[in-house]
Amino acid sequence: MDNPLSAMEIAREIAPSGMELVVAPLGSPEFQAAAPGADFLVGFGNRAIGAEFYRAAPRLKLFQLLSAGYDTVDIEAARAAGIPVCNNGGANSTAVSEHAIMLMLATCRRLVWQHESVAAGRWRGNDLAGTKLYELRDKTLGIVGLGAIGKKVARLANAFGMRVQYYDIRRVSEAEEDALSVRFRLLGEVLATSDIVSLHVPLTPASKHMIGAAELAAMKPTAYLVNTCRGPVVDEAALIAALSEGRIAGAGLDVFDQEPPPADNPLFRLPNVVLTPHFAGPTWDNQQARFRNAFDNCQRVARGEKPLWVIPELAG
Repeated sequence: MDNPLSAMEIAREIAPSGMELVVAPLGSPEFQAAAPGADFLVGFGNRAIGAEFYRAAPRLKLFQLLSAGYDTVDIEAARAAGIPVCNNGGANSTAVSEHAIMLMLATCRRLVWQHESVAAGRWRGNDLAGTKLYELRDKTLGIVGLGAIGKKVARLANAFGMRVQYYDIRRVSEAEEDALSVRFRLLGEVLATSDIVSLHVPLTPASKHMIGAAELAAMKPTAYLVNTCRGPVVDEAALIAALSEGRIAGAGLDVFDQEPPPADNPLFRLPNVVLTPHFAGPTWDNQQARFRNAFDNCQRVARGEKPLWVIPELAG
């Protein structure tokens, strides 16, 4: 299956010897021809990979994702076929954690506004008295979802001198909390006391719209929301209302309810947001790590071992 950065030369370069690599777009004749003899499927989640595909690929032993997210995977079809689905083992965790910090800095320092002011000849916006820019140091960061990415965000935030608290349905041990300099808080506490809330949860039925009108209302009016996980984790209409009415200070968003977002999305007209095009994960640096983790997992299964990074819904 295709890689968005067209890094197939990397895949071919590091593919293990003895493993035949067939590169084919989903649904193409080449893909359909390869399915009956395929032992492993490496690529991205797609609803088209369902029961019909698994029937056409009787030898399949593993569906290995190149992404961290798996919300486009037909989990029930994989479960019925007995096929483990695994994510990328944190291959893009550095990229996403850096991007999250970038959005924090960009929103708190109003980076886009500063750039537009200079480019338009409005040096410093010509409104120095009304310009409020904020540092990260001594601010409280609330991380929602302390997985591989959330943990790296915590480490980076520590380096900026932030106080870090987190909420996750899977708590880490107190020893790991100490090592990461984080403390567990209930979601309501995280929202009410954080200067910045950064979201790092997978999109599941339970997490859809977990940040809605009530949760946004619980945040401080001076707080910022950063979302680099999945758009539907946030009720976008409620977020637009909160941003428009100044009930939170701003937002840094890499993901949207609909992608690409429609041209009339109200977020485009708001001055207190920084937007990026779901580009937090794919960097040129992490292409090797994505394929290295994928091929390592394929080799593990080929040796008769259990795969790593099975998604929680299929674990065990």
